[in-house]
Amino acid sequence: MARLLSVNVGLPRGIPWQGKIVDTAVWKAPVEGPCQVRRLNIDGDGQGDIAGHGGEQRAVLVYQIDSYRFWQSELGRNDFVYGQFGENFTVDGLPDREVCIGDRYRIGSALLEVTQPRVTCYRVGIRMNEPRMAALLVAHGRPGFYLRVLEEGQVQAGDEITRVEIGPEAMTVSEVDALLYTPSHPRSQLERALRIPALSPGWQGSFRALLAQGEKGTTTGNAGLDPVSGRPPAWPGFRPLKVARKVHESGTVVSLILEPTDDSHLYAAIPGQFVVLRLAVSADGPAVMRSYSLSSAPGDRCYRVSVKREPHGEASTFIDESVQVGDFLDVSAPRGNFILGDEDRPIVLLSAGVGVTPMMSMLHALAARASTQEVWWFHGAHCGREHPFAEEARNLLEALTRSHSHIRYSSPDREDRLGVDFDAIGRLDVRALQDLGVPPDADFYICGPSVFMSGMTAGLATRAVAPARIHTEVFGPGPSTTPGIASDPSRSPHPLVEAPNAGPRVSFARSGLSVRWGSRFQSLLELAEACDVPTRWSCRTGVCHTCETGLVTGTVTYSPEPIDPPATANALICCSQPDGDVVLDL
Repeated sequence: MARLLSVNVGLPRGIPWQGKIVDTAVWKAPVEGPCQVRRLNIDGDGQGDIAGHGGEQRAVLVYQIDSYRFWQSELGRNDFVYGQFGENFTVDGLPDREVCIGDRYRIGSALLEVTQPRVTCYRVGIRMNEPRMAALLVAHGRPGFYLRVLEEGQVQAGDEITRVEIGPEAMTVSEVDALLYTPSHPRSQLERALRIPALSPGWQGSFRALLAQGEKGTTTGNAGLDPVSGRPPAWPGFRPLKVARKVHESGTVVSLILEPTDDSHLYAAIPGQFVVLRLAVSADGPAVMRSYSLSSAPGDRCYRVSVKREPHGEASTFIDESVQVGDFLDVSAPRGNFILGDEDRPIVLLSAGVGVTPMMSMLHALAARASTQEVWWFHGAHCGREHPFAEEARNLLEALTRSHSHIRYSSPDREDRLGVDFDAIGRLDVRALQDLGVPPDADFYICGPSVFMSGMTAGLATRAVAPARIHTEVFGPGPSTTPGIASDPSRSPHPLVEAPNAGPRVSFARSGLSVRWGSRFQSLLELAEACDVPTRWSCRTGVCHTCETGLVTGTVTYSPEPIDPPATANALICCSQPDGDVVLDL
């Protein structure tokens, strides 16, 4: 008979770690006597990161005393106490290799149901003083699991644990954990897991993504962990392309038409993708890397990139003033997953400023296939002088049978004609969409300044638009994901304070920064953090793929080796080091 050995609770507190303060409740302490288990939590317990822990599907975390003994031997430790692994219930019995998702257990007066394996993050490594811990838990098949509270009640140490119902499909915690995190994702097993009603929505979404990945024939990467997994770029690194034409689209935006240097064809980009340009802006300095969305119609004869000249923009000034027709530029293969989907739903294209560039590619694609979908075109600009592609977009929209257009100028010039050149004065907001009758079940594609995108995204959420229907593209570095640590968006990417004189050069393409790698860093993630380049991460040991980043050129080595390798031409920056010069899509 399984037995509850200890009930452990703890509230979030700030823990010093690598010069930062981590808000975490991974330190748990045993409770004496009865404790109330509620739908969302245990009395006296809390979570520092509710996005990754806690809530209805993860109300109670369970870990086994048998795993305690395993880790004591594996790690050579004898200092463990109850709650050592951040768990709420320390139990004797209920091994991960036998407990099934959907199993129901009576403990005390509470009824609980197994919903998912534990999703490990770096904080268990802090608690254990073992940075590899998140990866070790998965690699050794001992993650622990979460319970949902079906009937609230009281529990206490010493209570017997009685299984009252076996989960459908009888898939164990260890099996489900391995199905997501290890390289093998058999379709039959994914379908089997999705037949378990108790499996948490997050894990169901991951398994559906893996099924879709298999249906599309993508063989690299793990779409269940990293949504950017997709088909690999058409060519590695950079390829020289010739500037065939240079066109000024507005007072501030210039387009470069890029063609192959021979009779070969280019890869037909997916509408919405971007390329990285490697620009030799000075004879004696390092090349400058910049990411630019393609604004052209999908095709294999040429690419069009459209660049807004910024007041102090090194790359944009060079493109505007120095790049000439006939020049050769180093160009990466198209990348990115801000792409036009193939669902048969209304499409809303929302842009402001130079954010219109990927939207033009999408609009070209819709017109080329004579789409019968309802298409809504929204764009915001300061005035007509700063409105690129105005006529081109109007012509494309006229070719679509079910198109709608709404243009707003925030500061129109005298010659800008209301009702002809633009439809209203002011800035675009969600209220405009609502007033014009945009259906909330559409797919929304948003690109522009960060304030515009965050406002639109938040506004659409208030209209009950499903998060999966909202797609955004960020110019420059994207927002950070640093669980448990407050990020400082006011700090811009910058060179190292103490820069090494030698070592591989690491270029962050979106941030416009190039620095030397130094031996004091354990990973590319640590280097990015030292430069305040926005990053995304969670486990920091190559398990969760949150840090997966496009590797535009170069190669990396891993320490530790990731559980499941990233997609081709991507890297897990949390556990990788450069082999030589590299360019990252950060």
